[in-house]
Amino acid sequence: MKDEDTQITIFDTSSDSTMSEHRLTLEKLRDELSRFGLTSNQAKVYIFLGKYGSKTAPDVCRALRLPRTETYHLLTTLQNKGIVSATFQHPIRFSAVPLDKAVWTLVNAEKERVNTLEQKEKPMVELWNSIPEFTTTESKENKFQMLQGMNQINSKVKEMISTSMTEFSVLGSERDYLKFYHSDFFEPLSKSEIDYKFLTSTSDKSMYIFDEVDRNKVKRMPKETKENLCFILKDGTELLFFIKNASQTSEVTAIWTDSESMIYSMKILFESMWTKSKNIHL
Repeated sequence: MKDEDTQITIFDTSSDSTMSEHRLTLEKLRDELSRFGLTSNQAKVYIFLGKYGSKTAPDVCRALRLPRTETYHLLTTLQNKGIVSATFQHPIRFSAVPLDKAVWTLVNAEKERVNTLEQKEKPMVELWNSIPEFTTTESKENKFQMLQGMNQINSKVKEMISTSMTEFSVLGSERDYLKFYHSDFFEPLSKSEIDYKFLTSTSDKSMYIFDEVDRNKVKRMPKETKENLCFILKDGTELLFFIKNASQTSEVTAIWTDSESMIYSMKILFESMWTKSKNIHL
């Protein structure tokens, strides 16, 4: 074994590194850890400790080629997150919590953070309302909002459903509807009294998606309809249009707007497609 100064680790990027075969897996793992709120270097330190055992701060600094001050900051942050522990001995040695426990800790910390934010809503609204408005009356301007990723999009869709008064229309591919299904999209609609319509390319094997709703309000689009089209209309006042939907990419992107001209255009398209589409078998 080489000394710590020259130790080759799975993070070594040199072309002749014997660890290069693990590089792709390592990058995937770092990407996954980023979903739990870890920065690239935080994930790097956590993985290093988890795979190489307990180390001192200088060990981590040398092996990962990180600046000394940043290394101490990273280790402190990971301790605060509850996924790295430290000994009382001198020099202090740091160890990674097992991955399953680390994920559980990070998830529960995020739940606590969300619960705390929810409790802040009422006092924040009261503070907001206590400050007078200083704007002058302006003519209505069309608004646009870019939404990236299913979390942001699902949040906006749920808001549109909860505030819908008269009608709610959706056109999408089978993959789009599968994503909607797994985000509890249909339950609030099935319990409401608004007029909803669903246009879909869903195959018979996935038609269970619509078990919670009135099948008379679901139609299957002609086979020649492209899979890259997906949009949602609410009350003729709001439109959520997918730029990249589930059929095109894993990173779904959409635009929300209250533009009257865009809403009107998409409503005409929806009604035209509805007329040409067939009722599904009950």
